[in-house]
Amino acid sequence: MSAPAPPDDLRHLTAGRVFLVLGLMALLTLVSLLLAPLVGSAPVDLRRAFDCGRPLAENPDAQVLFLFRLPRVLCAALAGAGLAAAGVAFQAVLRNPLATPYTLGVSSGGALGAVLAIRVGLDALLGPVALPGFAFAGALGTVAVVYRVARVGRSLPPATLLLAGVTMSFVCGAFMMFVQYSADYSQSYRIVRWLMGGLDVGRPGLLWQIFPPLAVGLALLQLRARDLNAMAAGAAAAASVGVEVERTVRLVYLGASLIVGAVVAVAGPIGFVGLVVPHALRHLLGPDHRVLLPASALGGAVFLVWCDTIARTALAPAEIPVGVLTAMVGGPFFLWLLWRRKGRAGIWG
Repeated sequence: MSAPAPPDDLRHLTAGRVFLVLGLMALLTLVSLLLAPLVGSAPVDLRRAFDCGRPLAENPDAQVLFLFRLPRVLCAALAGAGLAAAGVAFQAVLRNPLATPYTLGVSSGGALGAVLAIRVGLDALLGPVALPGFAFAGALGTVAVVYRVARVGRSLPPATLLLAGVTMSFVCGAFMMFVQYSADYSQSYRIVRWLMGGLDVGRPGLLWQIFPPLAVGLALLQLRARDLNAMAAGAAAAASVGVEVERTVRLVYLGASLIVGAVVAVAGPIGFVGLVVPHALRHLLGPDHRVLLPASALGGAVFLVWCDTIARTALAPAEIPVGVLTAMVGGPFFLWLLWRRKGRAGIWG
């Protein structure tokens, strides 16, 4: 039996189209990275900021630009790129347009780790590495549990993986409520604030914490982009064209979980980026993951950079947690997507 032919929008991918799409997305990302640090409640004079004759300690413009805004913008770009790329991968592997990086319980496990660190007081004992370290450990622990529970023999069925992840999300959520209930007022406030998600922790040191695991995860996903095209048509269709389904699921799950764990460890649970950006770009660019995956990473970077810029300037000097803002955008989008899909027999379309 011959293998099924790919759809037209997958067959007509040309090098020119790839360079055009990714070039435009990269240009948009670069413009955002250059402009966003200049936006804020305190104006920045670029001539004074780049005045090499003044020491940094005596140059407030340089301090605002290089020590606060630029690291935060870069952190937002990395987090947005990772979350959007992970969303693309999960939606392809699970064949579910509503799948997000948080569907499989990774962010809930990371949040639980950070909440426990706050409750026990380890952040005061160990310093700024406590919350990212425990959040990352919680995310990886959840990945291990979900993987072990979902595995059936040597295979990893997507439906079982999804159910195990959703269940772990509820379990971690229940533990977080218990920990918050037992915390004092100060700890409870910090827990709630951290769970809202935010990038006000964007310091240069945190960029080095998020970049290595995110780079490894993105590389794993991009290497499997062609296989994701086949996986989006179903496991049987993917196997018929030579894709090692179980191995692909494991590698994609590993790469996406590594990305989400790193982002949650630094920025907290920022939701809906992995839902909004992939769907918007899939509508514009088509379903070919060789283009959609890197384009979504760039689009996620732009989306979260400007969401964070609005969050820190809309009510200045007060600040809106960026996780609240992305939820305000993503929540209605999620409901609209459900409304579109409710009459269809298959959730993937």
